[in-house]
Amino acid sequence: MTSQLHRLFTHHPDSVGESYGEHFGVAASYGLRLLAASACALVHAVLPFCFEKTASTMVRRMVADMDRRASSPAPAAPSESTGAAVAAP
Repeated sequence: MTSQLHRLFTHHPDSVGESYGEHFGVAASYGLRLLAASACALVHAVLPFCFEKTASTMVRRMVADMDRRASSPAPAAPSESTGAAVAAP
């Protein structure tokens, strides 16, 4: 049971070459940036002269960052048993 629970939290982060903590930080950063972009878009909806390009610029920067991260090779994930790096197949 503990092993299955552990896998639920680590499978995806491992697949992108990150620890759970690293993945949490990256995902939380994107989430907060999306919230900020959403707030700017909502203000812009009411006051069209405010934040004219802010939300779209923020989203474009996030997409560029995600594309860059996806195109760079993921670092080797640590082995569960030894803590040593294991080369991806």
